[in-house]
Amino acid sequence: MELKRGEKMTMRNKYRKPTTFHCNAGSRCSPSVVVWSLVGFLLSLHLYSLVSHNGGKVGDVQFHTSHHTLFRELEEVEEENIQIPPPKGKRSPRAAKRRPKRPTTLIDEFLDENSQLRHVFFPDMKTAIDPMNDSGNDSFNYYPGRIWLDTEGNPIQAHGGGILYDESSRTYYWYGEYKDGPTYHAHKKGAARVDIIGVGCYSSKDLWAWKNEGIVLEAEEANETCDLHKSNVLERPKVIYNEKTGKYVMWMHIDDANYTKAAVGIAISDYPTGPFNYLHSKQPHGFDSRDMTIFKDDDGVAYIIYSSEDNSELHIGPLTEDYLDVTHVVRRILIGQHREAPALFKYQGTYYMITSGCTGWAPNEALAHAAESIMGPWETMGNPCVGGNKMFRQTTFFAQGTYVFPLTGLPGSFVFIADRWNPADLRDSRYVWLPLIVGGPADRPLDYDFGFPVWSRVSIYWHRKWRLPSGRRGLK
Repeated sequence: MELKRGEKMTMRNKYRKPTTFHCNAGSRCSPSVVVWSLVGFLLSLHLYSLVSHNGGKVGDVQFHTSHHTLFRELEEVEEENIQIPPPKGKRSPRAAKRRPKRPTTLIDEFLDENSQLRHVFFPDMKTAIDPMNDSGNDSFNYYPGRIWLDTEGNPIQAHGGGILYDESSRTYYWYGEYKDGPTYHAHKKGAARVDIIGVGCYSSKDLWAWKNEGIVLEAEEANETCDLHKSNVLERPKVIYNEKTGKYVMWMHIDDANYTKAAVGIAISDYPTGPFNYLHSKQPHGFDSRDMTIFKDDDGVAYIIYSSEDNSELHIGPLTEDYLDVTHVVRRILIGQHREAPALFKYQGTYYMITSGCTGWAPNEALAHAAESIMGPWETMGNPCVGGNKMFRQTTFFAQGTYVFPLTGLPGSFVFIADRWNPADLRDSRYVWLPLIVGGPADRPLDYDFGFPVWSRVSIYWHRKWRLPSGRRGLK
């Protein structure tokens, strides 16, 4: 579908009809009988849809992955009971009467760099994950929110990033924003920022111990007209490999300090560790583009997904065969829903996506979406977060998603990667890696049709401490 700027796309189901139940005059029609009959009908319809979707093989239908012993540990979530401390000092009765103070929330405490709960959200270096020193029972454990050190003992700098598995070297590469600089505001009303330093790259064989491969795309110090000049914005870099050209291709969000450029940038390299050669920036399909990601499908076709129209909707479209440009095909999705930070993945022929709301550096509620075709229509499935407490779930565990990748050998299991942003000191932002499981029937009806979808529920499980199931490290 080709869209021109200013065109709008609406979705309408011409088959939608009101559902009514009729009782013959003089007969007794119990509401409970009607309700349970409807429930039974919907469950039967859902089962039939699932079996049909899997080619009629009942054994292929996965009702819940918890029956698999490897998932049980991942699904045993932990609850959090964080008590907000009393305020320091007392307000005078007159001041309270003049301007009543609203109750302090956990989000307020999270954003307050002087909060007494600061250590809960941003533990200090004493608790850092150190792959070179940890041994015994602490090896290979993930601690969401803790400082994560590389093999040289320095905090990993790969924010807003993604993972690439390189078949030739059988190595994982983690790319992300290198933010090891001072946080400041470009102007009074500007957002907290760090000057562009570049894109960091780390390599690993086991997804736990990461070696720093250096900055693979560096900032420009002198030329102020360059997209990569340090005064500009470089966010959410993602890298995919093109088998036809033999090139590693990086896409990223490129902007100016005021976020008015709203473009994507493209860079290429012959090696996963760079250096990457920056080509240019552009507004894809002629639309503004901010938070973005790229997704490579099983057939080798790659897609770009980006927030557009002032973050009010998402756009999705295929890239050219060399992955260096967009085609003329684009679809507008989640219109008017104000979602950003898209992270796509695929399971059993269904496409899934995790997005966040638009609240700057402040955390907000994640939503899961699904579609039978990557070009849509996309359905919203609800909040995928499980565990912690209500506020943890409503804030995506005080983080924002950036990438989802599969665990080979564990069908329906993925790792959800998110950033716990620290707007007071962005270089000290943390990583939240958590297990994501696709399994069990969806518990929310379709928006555009009657009945329940054929795809499964998406769940992100909270853990203070977790590890990949035994024998699943170095997964390829």
